[in-house]
Parts: sequence; C-alpha cells; structure tokens
Amino acid sequence: MSPATVACPTCGRELEWASAPFRPFCSERCRLIDLGAWFSEQRAIPGEAAAAPEEAPPAPELPAKPPRR
Repeated sequence: MSPATVACPTCGRELEWASAPFRPFCSERCRLIDLGAWFSEQRAIPGEAAAAPEEAPPAPELPAKPPRR
C-alpha cells in the first residue's frame, strides 16, 4: 500500500501525510501564511454576520465610603 499523499492547501505541493510535521501544510511557512490569512479576514467561515453588540448600560455608582476616624 502506498503512502497517502495530499496537496498543501497553501502552495499545492504534494506531501506524504504520515511524514509531514506541519500537516496539512508542507512547511511552517505555508502554515503561517494560512494563519495570517485568517487573522486578516481574507478567509472566513461563511454564515450570517454577527449582530453588533448592544451598548452596555453604565455601571451603577458605588455608595460613598464613610470617613475614617
């Protein structure tokens, strides 16, 4: 049985799944390129846009401390 090969999702290079330390990527460089794309929102999971958070009500005022004697 031959080892399973997959294509790196970033650069498309073929790699053996069992021996790839950065799988599914071929290298740490490709892994970091992919991570950067998620952080910069070039990639996203499709779905409905999140609703804008409602403005939080002001915090209640704390009672004044009695003077020290």
